[in-house]
Amino acid sequence: MSSSHHLPATTAHVRITHQSWKTGRIEGAVSANEFEWEFRWRFRQGVLTIEPSLGRALILEPLGRFLEQFDYQLEPGGDYSFTIRAQL
Repeated sequence: MSSSHHLPATTAHVRITHQSWKTGRIEGAVSANEFEWEFRWRFRQGVLTIEPSLGRALILEPLGRFLEQFDYQLEPGGDYSFTIRAQL
């Protein structure tokens, strides 16, 4: 395999719409290519819910990793992005 071979990559865009340290949750929207989801992350329980279900399996793990890594830096109204090592 040549070194010029690249893994497929898709950029996911995240917008945080609500954050509450008191209740332990972050809510927002994430989109990648033509897919768009709403999410709610209850970080104290480690529970991430994503709607609608179409394509959810593609975004669940990468979004969960992103949220766990950057949770303290995320703010309502903020726009963020991360790379998914897959073609969506």
